[in-house]
Amino acid sequence: LFSVFVVYPIFRSLYFSTFDWNGLGPATDFIGLDNFKRILTDKIFQKAVTNNLIIAGLSLIVQLPLSLAIAIMVGRNFLGRGFFRTIFFLPYVLSEVITAIIWMGLFNPNPDRGFINALLVLIPGFEPKAFIGNPDLVLFSIFIVLSWKYFGLHMLLYMAGLQNIPHEIEEAAIIDGANKRQLLTFITIPLLGSTIRTTAYLSVLGSLQQFTLVWIMTKGGPVNASEVMATYMYRYGFVRFWLGYGSAVAIVMLLIALIFSLVYRNLLQKQDYLAGA
Repeated sequence: LFSVFVVYPIFRSLYFSTFDWNGLGPATDFIGLDNFKRILTDKIFQKAVTNNLIIAGLSLIVQLPLSLAIAIMVGRNFLGRGFFRTIFFLPYVLSEVITAIIWMGLFNPNPDRGFINALLVLIPGFEPKAFIGNPDLVLFSIFIVLSWKYFGLHMLLYMAGLQNIPHEIEEAAIIDGANKRQLLTFITIPLLGSTIRTTAYLSVLGSLQQFTLVWIMTKGGPVNASEVMATYMYRYGFVRFWLGYGSAVAIVMLLIALIFSLVYRNLLQKQDYLAGA
């Protein structure tokens, strides 16, 4: 099954990437590596890669630390923690299509229809903004939606990691005089190291492969301001029917994700595998 649905399509895409092919009839116009040369020199693709990296960076800097903080808070003796766990995890259960449609309504620039603008116009001097129609705001607006969608997943992973920390270690540290800050800095976070590395890995890979939310909400616009690699590939491969070029973009995306995976696992996750062995 892996060979049929993963390995074969990869090599088939690699084959088509060397042709100028529109998907109709056999691929006969062989152009070698010209598609790859065009990709690497296309400013729109460079913009797409930059946007993917911005989303990944914001996820590591904002989303994951916030998920960890909430996991520590609701994972302890916190009043109503069961309720908050459910509320925070609920968005992850929704499909990305439903999530995109919900937030398109929330971001509506008309205060009579968009909930966010309806609240913000209550502030004196504030004017309604087109959050997903403004090139300066659209990428950060999409990041807010992504954080809302996947916040619960990372929180759940951190909570699972917290359950694996023996209470005896924390109790011994408290007996030795450690306060809450020291307990968090020198006990909790170091023992969550493998979980943090795993969530960072999943977060970056997810950021590099993001498609559905961006395509439904903005289709990469306005003026390519929210273009990512997956929407770029879809636009050329399935909208414009440049299947050969789209296949080349898919191969480049695969190589970027593969290189990141190999480097990250060898540099940061190798110690986890050695510890498990």
